[in-house]
Amino acid sequence: MQRLQFALLASLLLLVLLLPGIWSTPTDQEVDIVHYQPEQVHLAFGERTDSEIVVTWSTRSLPPDQEVGAVSVVEYGQLVDGQVRLTQQARGTATKFVDGGHKQATQFIHRVTLRDLEPNATYSYHCGSDFGWSAIFQFRTVPSASVDWSPSLAIYGDMGNENAQSLARLQQETQGGMYDAIIHVGDFAYDMNTKNARVGDEFMRQIETVAAYLPYMVVPGNHEEKFNFSNYRARFNMPGETDSLWYSFNLGPVHFVSFSTEVYYFLSYGFKLLTKQFEWLERDLAEANLPENRAKRPWIITYGHRPMYCSDDKEYDCNSQLETYIRQGLPMLKWFGLEDLFYKHGVDVEIFAHEHFYTRMGPIYDYKVYNGSAEAPYTNPKAPIQIITGSAGCKEEREPFSNDLPKWNAYHSNDYGYTRLKAHNGTHLHFEQVSDDQNGAIVDSFWVINDKHGAYPSPQ
Repeated sequence: MQRLQFALLASLLLLVLLLPGIWSTPTDQEVDIVHYQPEQVHLAFGERTDSEIVVTWSTRSLPPDQEVGAVSVVEYGQLVDGQVRLTQQARGTATKFVDGGHKQATQFIHRVTLRDLEPNATYSYHCGSDFGWSAIFQFRTVPSASVDWSPSLAIYGDMGNENAQSLARLQQETQGGMYDAIIHVGDFAYDMNTKNARVGDEFMRQIETVAAYLPYMVVPGNHEEKFNFSNYRARFNMPGETDSLWYSFNLGPVHFVSFSTEVYYFLSYGFKLLTKQFEWLERDLAEANLPENRAKRPWIITYGHRPMYCSDDKEYDCNSQLETYIRQGLPMLKWFGLEDLFYKHGVDVEIFAHEHFYTRMGPIYDYKVYNGSAEAPYTNPKAPIQIITGSAGCKEEREPFSNDLPKWNAYHSNDYGYTRLKAHNGTHLHFEQVSDDQNGAIVDSFWVINDKHGAYPSPQ
């Protein structure tokens, strides 16, 4: 009996000693973990599309190596007879990023540029440092710096961490070598800053299975706005020195122009961003539309998040006259409108997202449709063609069309999906809309044929 009482007394004493430690440890206490392992690997074109690739990744911690650049390393080499040989090395920089949420979550974002790459070659690579390496990925360089090849791209917007309907098919097609690049036309993760940027981290891990294998070109949308677009600006690295807000690049016979529609809506971050972008667009388009440049690279394709024309009833995107800031410019003043600018410089195709559906419009300027002809509306069209492709899937799901569709709406679909573009040559573009609802079926397909690139005639 005395032994039993002694055992009980010892147990009670032990419990009393442990209780303070139990109660003093919050259940949500952060654990201090050292994390050198690369994650969220993704690629982008460098300043020279034909010979440069930028590799970007994240680590939670920065290895304690004092040698400059030793913590941001890419080892790479051409795939020879199916053998991976990482015989080359490039170093870059690591930048500390602190999310604006209450936890001030911190990570280090690494950027390394691979230069003087051989054309039409398959490279293997991994990234990191001696403290931890990523898996080995592969990418293929463009066939040449010339225009005489036919790039293929997947294009979409509004893909979230949750309900990313198109992602699985895009993963399969990308790793099967179907595309030369991807363009994500704004709105990522929903939202990158959510839950102290954990949603952004998980989204970047999700797209690694696509973006680590080919250039993943991006543009900001309204869902990136929080903390002055800080997650977007930190995580992506597009050509130019504009925090990836606007830029252009050449791919085969196409000059692609990316611009931020959000500078029209979030003026609290500065009016100067809007003016700088507009001035840059004027210069870039004017140069691309010079006769000698148009003869070499005939197509001009723009992409930005919010569309110029509406096919639904969102009052916050369009007023009762279906006016948008992007099309007409700032309210009342009508400054910095893009429709006139794009028309003046003969932009062929304008790609948008934001609305969670797909729409193909007729060639359109100032609410009027300017078909090439009644029989062939997209052959030598007399105005830019606009496409909305914002149905890759997110937690906000689909959006309905207006009951009375406008006359410029040539085709529309509510299916989840994405757009394919193949630029066959200087006169022929081919577009397809893939439906995820219908197991990859093509629900829209059309050719744009143009042998008269340049400024459009004066509208009638």
